Amino acid sequence: MAKGYWIGRVDVDDIDGYMKYVEANAKPFAAYGARFLVRGGQFENPEGTARQRNVVIEFPSYQAALDCYESADYQAAKALRVPVSTGDIVIVEGYDA
Repeated sequence: MAKGYWIGRVDVDDIDGYMKYVEANAKPFAAYGARFLVRGGQFENPEGTARQRNVVIEFPSYQAALDCYESADYQAAKALRVPVSTGDIVIVEGYDA
């Protein structure tokens, strides 16, 4: 079974408010087996547009990635993120050769 991934790109307008989101998302991420592969860090953007922060989160399956996003706990965390940041999230199925 292919893993699932969230790919997030975020511009943070209020770091204190964003940290409340980070605290709140820990519960749903743990419940759905999420593992951070990229969480901020140095980057280059040789093509296209960039945001301040890049995140890649691995889930045990594509369905787990979808279920986490749709969960009540994550939606509560998201409600903390939306007013203090602008971002893009893509949920994608991994390659399983």
